[in-house]
Amino acid sequence: MQIKFKVNGEAREIEVTPFHRLLDLLREDLGLTGVKEGCGKGECGACSVIMNGRLIPSCLVPAPQADGAEIITIEGLAEGNSLHPLQEAFIETGAVQCGFCIPGMIMAGKNLLDENPSPNEKEVRTALSGNICRCTGYTKIIEAVMLAADKMDSKGSGSDE
Repeated sequence: MQIKFKVNGEAREIEVTPFHRLLDLLREDLGLTGVKEGCGKGECGACSVIMNGRLIPSCLVPAPQADGAEIITIEGLAEGNSLHPLQEAFIETGAVQCGFCIPGMIMAGKNLLDENPSPNEKEVRTALSGNICRCTGYTKIIEAVMLAADKMDSKGSGSDE
């Protein structure tokens, strides 16, 4: 079956089977390898993308469900040569260790900040709870999301508070 959707702002049309996973469509068919497969069961968060404004595990979504959808992957966050504030914050805080979980963590963070631009630490922890970091870099990851929220809030409000 033929499906049409937008990924990272770009209109796409592709042939898929009913059993094709969104994860495989993104990684294999479109070359968006920032989307990782960890568990294949929707439990680790490595394959997280934002589809129609919701954070989803792409390993559990049949590709035909993407028909008409708008999808954002980690590759869609940067604007030209400018990283998204979350990406910058992950670098600045040293939140990246092996890097495998980071795309999913950043997507979960982006989803949170889109819904709640000024989260507290508990809200950040809750938003990231569906993502597993085997390197146990949680402290720096949480710091990165909090830093990005502060930076984004400062840019939006014109103040440092």
